[in-house]
Amino acid sequence: MAFKGFSKGKAFDHASLFQLDGDIPLLRAVPYGIQHILAMFVANLAPIMIVAAAAGLSDVQTSSLIQGAMLIAGIGTLIQLFPLWRIGSGLPIVMGISFTFVTVLCGIVATYGYNVAIGAIIVGGILEGVLGLFAKYWRRLISPIVAAVVVTSIGFSLLNVGAASFGGGTGSPDFGSPRNLLLGSVALVSCLIFQVLAKGKTKQLSVLFGLIVGYIAAIPLGAVDFSSFQNLQPFAAPSLMPFAPEFNLAAIVSVTVIFLVSATETIGDTSAVSLVGLGRDVKERELSGSIACDGFTSALSGCLGCLPVTSFSQNVGLVAMTKVVNRKAIATGAIIMMLCAFLPVVSAVFQSLPEAVLGGCTIMMFGNIIVSGFQMVARAGFSQRNILIAALSLSIGIGFTQVSDIFVIFPELVRSVFADNCVAGVFLVAVIANLVLPKNIAIDGAQIEGETRQSELDSEKSGEGEEAAFEPLSADAAFVENEKTSSRSTS
Repeated sequence: MAFKGFSKGKAFDHASLFQLDGDIPLLRAVPYGIQHILAMFVANLAPIMIVAAAAGLSDVQTSSLIQGAMLIAGIGTLIQLFPLWRIGSGLPIVMGISFTFVTVLCGIVATYGYNVAIGAIIVGGILEGVLGLFAKYWRRLISPIVAAVVVTSIGFSLLNVGAASFGGGTGSPDFGSPRNLLLGSVALVSCLIFQVLAKGKTKQLSVLFGLIVGYIAAIPLGAVDFSSFQNLQPFAAPSLMPFAPEFNLAAIVSVTVIFLVSATETIGDTSAVSLVGLGRDVKERELSGSIACDGFTSALSGCLGCLPVTSFSQNVGLVAMTKVVNRKAIATGAIIMMLCAFLPVVSAVFQSLPEAVLGGCTIMMFGNIIVSGFQMVARAGFSQRNILIAALSLSIGIGFTQVSDIFVIFPELVRSVFADNCVAGVFLVAVIANLVLPKNIAIDGAQIEGETRQSELDSEKSGEGEEAAFEPLSADAAFVENEKTSSRSTS
């Protein structure tokens, strides 16, 4: 019996892969689904491991959260592919745990505990979901330059997280030991070598390659903890409500601000996948459904004890390279991911991964987020107005958090949101500056420069540069820009 929606007993037409609802055999769909899983698998699980370590969770708890992360990624992807009511875009978007929230959640779990983080995720997710349903009334407030500087600040905010993992993890008794530095270096160099030597779409697997090499190198050095494999069950379901949510206003405000940032990333990913995959502008309903899926699925993720989910930009890059947009093909990947959630051995492998190896792989990813933000600024254009917004928001948002005592006169709620969270500060300043600055700023020929940049964009749209017109992609894995370059060189 064939799965519903898949053809059986007829010749396979490859053109179906490039159609949203093309009829394809199940066996033909599986490899394309697996390809999308491999492109995002590590990035989907890494945020959970980082925040769980910051919260001091046990190995058993972390393994359960990893299972939940795989399950919610599959559920979110299926909802994006096949919308429920107005929730979901109907586009080939792959969902996963978001790196955008790592910094603020690490601060929350260290200050208030993991239960408070879960409460903030559930409330913030519901708020983003509701906002998504009414996206047409507010999304114009968040211009490309606002999204660009926010993504840049996310990259900066994650650098210390990657460095801490590289040294062996915050609070580790052997932090900065020669063994940890060696393992982090081996993983990092392996990622770099693979990124340089691999061709085409295989570059997407550089982080996975680095993790494998680093893991193998860690075994003879005695850095792999195999205790998570003891008494391992062959099958187990992720836990529902493993952490009772607690609600703290400061934590809710902090997380909700980042949800607004995540919504801007989702706008960019949804716009990009429509343009590169379908060759058309995104529809208002698709944008609204995509953001709503982001929010409500994140709230469901909180019920599984997991972090918020968002669209994954490396999978947008995969669509840009392969042009495979068939929803059924990508759905097979989502289903496989959900099945992996019921195999504890998968989570046990990642739980046993030394943090130094994870740091060696992710620190390059975090650096690429910064570069991706710079590229987004360039796409927005170097008009005097954009330069002012970027300079003002980055200097205040990042600078003030380096001297957090500057917030000492403010109420505790304000301090808890902005004192240690540069992303929130950058976002607030950028939005306000975008609203109040005149639209026609022209100083020392800057307007001419902006017009020149616009002319370049217009010419690119008419030629091979159609990707230059994309709205910004999300921060969760910023290798996508490199992937677009390699796709052009291999096509």
